[in-house]
Amino acid sequence: MKWIARLLREPLLHFLVLAAGLFMLSNYWGDTPKSGDKETIVVSEAKIRSLAHIWQKTWQRPPTHAELQGLIDDYVDEEVFYRQALAMGLDREDTIIRRRLRQKLEFVAEDLADAVEPTDEQLQQYLDNHPDAFRLEQRATFRQIYLSPQRRGDALAEDIRQLLVKLNGNDDSVDAAELGDPSLLPHFHENLRNSEIANLFGREFASGLFAVEDGRWVGPVESGYGVHLVLPQERVAGRLPELAEVRKEVRREWYAARRAASKEDFYRGLRERFEVDVQMPKETDVDATRSEVP
Repeated sequence: MKWIARLLREPLLHFLVLAAGLFMLSNYWGDTPKSGDKETIVVSEAKIRSLAHIWQKTWQRPPTHAELQGLIDDYVDEEVFYRQALAMGLDREDTIIRRRLRQKLEFVAEDLADAVEPTDEQLQQYLDNHPDAFRLEQRATFRQIYLSPQRRGDALAEDIRQLLVKLNGNDDSVDAAELGDPSLLPHFHENLRNSEIANLFGREFASGLFAVEDGRWVGPVESGYGVHLVLPQERVAGRLPELAEVRKEVRREWYAARRAASKEDFYRGLRERFEVDVQMPKETDVDATRSEVP
């Protein structure tokens, strides 16, 4: 029996079994050409130029004659294996191949959408129909003084009152940047969008900043850090821009929407060619399947 065990470990035996298996699969699935019948693989001039172009982009130089011949040989090898795999049906029931083919078809549908250049009227209509996607945010230029509730405790409210009196007085010698508690936050902020302010200080602070009047110190305005005294110096209201201001962005989104619509229309056209028969398993079968999942 030992010789049988040794035989089973022989690589040559494994090779012969694999070869026999492939031969049987080929006979079962494939349409292997009969002896003397040969398929033609055409390596066109355009394909050779494409292979050479890809090489040059990769290596920053054209291929030598030997390298080009190697590219052609590799392409022929790939085509031989590809055709035999199709003949043997190895592409069937393969999830990765099915997804890749679906993806390529979707790319074809999207490419059809990219072939059309939008007119100004189409872009303007898209802008009018999607104003929130392109609305320019309100902006603000302001100064702030940070006050720590933990550090000031019960004295916080009185400190705020006294600081506001000092800051809004007529004493030009008051340096606002020197007041308040230590913080890494800049004292002066120029032309920040509402979203930038919210990201830096929090939404509550942004709302409070745009709710007060310009030109005088006010507070307290709460943030994620504590409380602040703020001096709004300039605020620009949000608005819907003119097409000329956001043409690039509108064009990009118009194409994205058109690709999605083209892909959906393409799928619907294909879907209408099929009748779908969904053979749902019984609940007991489904429950049994679920129980097998670890």
